[in-house]
Amino acid sequence: MQRTNIYLEDRQTTALDELAAAQGVPRSEVVRRFIDAGLAARDAEQAHALLAITESFGALRDDDVKDAERSLTERDAHLQRLWAV
Repeated sequence: MQRTNIYLEDRQTTALDELAAAQGVPRSEVVRRFIDAGLAARDAEQAHALLAITESFGALRDDDVKDAERSLTERDAHLQRLWAV
């Protein structure tokens, strides 16, 4: 394990201490559990997004793609709007 120092607001420290007491574990264990839960949620979200991309592969037929093409000027205008943000 590696030691990591973080700064918490008073309300966060109080909430962590209450949760730790209720669970009978140190504050550091509560923090580790929250980090693990956050990382697992991120991994699940990324896996879900990848699955959606994988399952949609080939969903458009060649004819659909031809109809969806934009002219160069429309594409340029679209990119300009995106980059302006």
